Amino acid sequence: MGVTGGIAAYKTAELTRLLRVEGAEVRVAMTEAAMQFVGALTFQALSGNPVHTQLLDAQTEAGMGHISLARWADLILIAPASADFIARLRAGFASDLLSALCLARTCPLAIAPAMNQAMWKHPATQENVARLTDWGVQILGPAQGSLACGEEGPGRMLEPSVLLQHLAGLSGSGVLTGLSVLISAGPTREPLDPVRYLSNRSSGKMGLAIALAALRAGAKVGLVHGPIALKPPRCHEQIQVESAQEMHRAVLERAAAYDIYIGAAAVADYTPMQYSSQKIKKTDDKLSIPLSKTADILAAVAQIAPPPFTVGFAAESEDLENYARGKLQNKKLDMIAANAIGNDNTGFNSDTNALSVFWQDGSIVLPLASKTRIAEQLINLIAQRFHAKNSTQTS
Repeated sequence: MGVTGGIAAYKTAELTRLLRVEGAEVRVAMTEAAMQFVGALTFQALSGNPVHTQLLDAQTEAGMGHISLARWADLILIAPASADFIARLRAGFASDLLSALCLARTCPLAIAPAMNQAMWKHPATQENVARLTDWGVQILGPAQGSLACGEEGPGRMLEPSVLLQHLAGLSGSGVLTGLSVLISAGPTREPLDPVRYLSNRSSGKMGLAIALAALRAGAKVGLVHGPIALKPPRCHEQIQVESAQEMHRAVLERAAAYDIYIGAAAVADYTPMQYSSQKIKKTDDKLSIPLSKTADILAAVAQIAPPPFTVGFAAESEDLENYARGKLQNKKLDMIAANAIGNDNTGFNSDTNALSVFWQDGSIVLPLASKTRIAEQLINLIAQRFHAKNSTQTS
């Protein structure tokens, strides 16, 4: 836990306590500015470990305390992360213990920004955060609301309970370490004319949550997504497409190079047979649009020799298990995750979901939860089934 100068440091004390309750071992490194807000003794009492403040520590072997700390940690969180420290982190400074620790780390790094709203919005800060994101640093927050300076806006450090949830994901299970996962997400758009298209209600939230969960589980992730309003997580490979044909091509060009394919996209089943280069005018009372079936991406991936571990999705309005198991068999999938549509709390555009997951000789229900939580559970389940299948094939 790295603590920089800011009034939000009092929240970090509570976060340290919560982490200990969850069974984590916490070691704290503080900047001089941080100690002006919360004393080192507070963090020593809450963490159960001495607090580190000096770059060169005579009590450690060779005086290289920052190296030993960097090698010890499974995860580093800077909370609060001041605008000044974010700038120094981006520049690669190592002039104090905490900045040197971040530069010498080999583990994941996350920061929880906390500052005045104008400082957060400043182009310099935004540029610094963007570069850190490019380097794989996880940015947690800030939240919107009332600030210590009396102003309103973005700049509040996330609450300890919220950070705790993020950390549980960031620490990751490592169940996909060394594996590659290709994920398709979001809707497709099938063009009718220059202004119209056929599409569906998919927001891409579930697919993006799965991509993030796979990243946190240690996988190398490729993401092929249709038109979405959400910002995708930064993946190793990211391809944006429009139509079902484009998604089919993008997935099939890459799937053989991945260990696992998760088809979470809501791909159009049909596409207009003809595209009008001119806007279709409203003339007759009725309009008939001939449609043709689109290529089946899931079935095509499952036919690759050898195929990746292939996971499908099914959104059903009735008889969910029979339809899902039918797709599992007919498309020769390894697993299928099905959700009932027509419920306001699940499926398209919702922040929550519930899944019934089926494989050849088993099934499990993932009850209603946030899509983030459902994605984590699904990734763990996919990892279990993947390793079980591969251990059987090699034994």
